[in-house]
Amino acid sequence: MRMTEESQASRQAPRAPLRRDAERNRERIVAAARELYAEHGLGVGFNEVAHRAGVGVGTVYRRFADRAELLDAALEVPLQDVLAVADDATAAPRAWDGLVLLVTHMTDLLVENMGVRDAALGGHDELLPDVARSVADVADALFVRAHEEGDLRDGATSQDVPMILWMVTELAKHATDVAPDAYRRYATILLDGLRAGPDTGPLPGALEIDDVRAISRSWADWSARARPRTA
Repeated sequence: MRMTEESQASRQAPRAPLRRDAERNRERIVAAARELYAEHGLGVGFNEVAHRAGVGVGTVYRRFADRAELLDAALEVPLQDVLAVADDATAAPRAWDGLVLLVTHMTDLLVENMGVRDAALGGHDELLPDVARSVADVADALFVRAHEEGDLRDGATSQDVPMILWMVTELAKHATDVAPDAYRRYATILLDGLRAGPDTGPLPGALEIDDVRAISRSWADWSARARPRTA
């Protein structure tokens, strides 16, 4: 019996470093994915994550069953920031103030992290559906209240919010080396275009939710194709 225990101990002893190595590899994979998603959006694949992490792609698959699991690990903190902004916007005493907070603070978050942009705006809503749905629900509620309070022009809808955020964050990508804060100016201009005023006329036809989803997916796919590839 003692020999059996000793032989078992001798076989098990070398496994501890493997477990530590596995945990280190997982941390490297999550860190690499977090960087790549922030830089390029959610179109990044396991091969690129493995290359950045310095591990084999098989190691990524062993640690994470699918892309959704890796996304949950890599984007947990920034997505909590998105939901916190949504909560703050909902709590604003006047809906227009909540809408301004939602767009301006969300823009700052999305400019810093292209992966969060894709998640929050539904560019890959098959991967993180709850995030896009939560943001959309908050925008819907704010628009209903803001119309009731008389602060939104006729024809403005909550479907305008993701389009504004796509436009402004795309501008930010191209203005980074020239005028990194320029996006804030245009976010303000676009927001003012939603506000009711004595001289504002009716807006052209609004987008439907399916239109917004299709545009968001197309925009996210285009961004993924346009980005530099890992060598």
